Amino acid sequence: MSLVLIIEDNDKNLELVRDILQAKGYSTLEAGTAEGGLEIARRQKPDLVLMDIQLPGMDGIQALKALRDNPATAALPVVAITASVMKADREQIMRAGFDGFIEKPIMVKSFLAVVEDVLRARTHERREDA
Repeated sequence: MSLVLIIEDNDKNLELVRDILQAKGYSTLEAGTAEGGLEIARRQKPDLVLMDIQLPGMDGIQALKALRDNPATAALPVVAITASVMKADREQIMRAGFDGFIEKPIMVKSFLAVVEDVLRARTHERREDA
């Protein structure tokens, strides 16, 4: 099953996302800061990164740029998780280059649908590259 890195500073949100993913058979890695998440992503090369946008220090958009700027992590799919659901916020997040968007509070069905769609797209891209 796929390995998912969760970058989330709110313990309750992190636990919820982790529990949902693990219940569906995913393996998870966790970081409470963007900086910690970047290090884990470089070392572990997860199949998917779920990134909170409002993080202490470096925010999720800055962290995405750092991932994309590093050849070792540039191709990792990254999905934004945020409570910022205004249309302008969502457009800014998607323009930044995220592969998907999940709104808080998390709705289990739609959350899993986005995760599965992004992972499926990544698997399809890998087959085409082979």
